[in-house]
Amino acid sequence: MHGNVYEWCQDYWHDSYEGAPTDGSAWLNKTENDNDSRVIRGGSWNNDPRLCRSAVRYYDSPGNTYADLGFRVVCSAPRTL
Repeated sequence: MHGNVYEWCQDYWHDSYEGAPTDGSAWLNKTENDNDSRVIRGGSWNNDPRLCRSAVRYYDSPGNTYADLGFRVVCSAPRTL
């Protein structure tokens, strides 16, 4: 799934992980020094292959649009008997 498009994340961008939630939830608070940029992850078809992994983390303004930037829809799998 990595490498198709950069994936928008719900988290606000912070320069470090200091103060980040430890329970896996999105980092939805920001400080006075933060801007409205959100995290993007995963690399895209337009990147070097080494950048197409979930650990790759950049940021962008939510108002920007690019051909290699999108989001994923996640649904629960149907229950089986």
